[in-house]
Amino acid sequence: MDMWTIFPILFLIVLYSTTWIFQYLTKKKIKNNIEDLANSVTEVTPEEFFKIRNCKFGGKRGRYVSTEYEFAGVYIIYNQTKDKYYVGQSINVLKRVNNHFTGHGNGDVYADYQYGDSFTIKMIDLNKSGYSTLNELERNTIMAYDAFSKGYNKTRGNRG
Repeated sequence: MDMWTIFPILFLIVLYSTTWIFQYLTKKKIKNNIEDLANSVTEVTPEEFFKIRNCKFGGKRGRYVSTEYEFAGVYIIYNQTKDKYYVGQSINVLKRVNNHFTGHGNGDVYADYQYGDSFTIKMIDLNKSGYSTLNELERNTIMAYDAFSKGYNKTRGNRG
């Protein structure tokens, strides 16, 4: 082979390698950011979540915490028994998390919960995340926890 044949091949190899390295470093940075966000919030079991959800406070009507403190964000449901994640988003995170453990959300999560698998829940408030949209926060969280290829998620997240 002469130099004019080898040069384009070497150029393509270097270009591909550089692109791959950039993508890897970008994903690594996003994953670290999401893990930092998740580690900054309290992790609860479904049973602890239900206690919080059912907690009443003040007033004649006894408003519920879940309706008073509802927020937009993402939630990370972790099946400790099977080492699988489910990531979702909602403008009413507490209500949506509740749905998953009462049979009105992801059927696979609910079935595993009913069979006695051990779960934990983390909830990240969009307003405290540094992200501007729920879709972006959800996509990055699904990617960070590999919830599409190794978890319960059926998509990589919303694109809208």
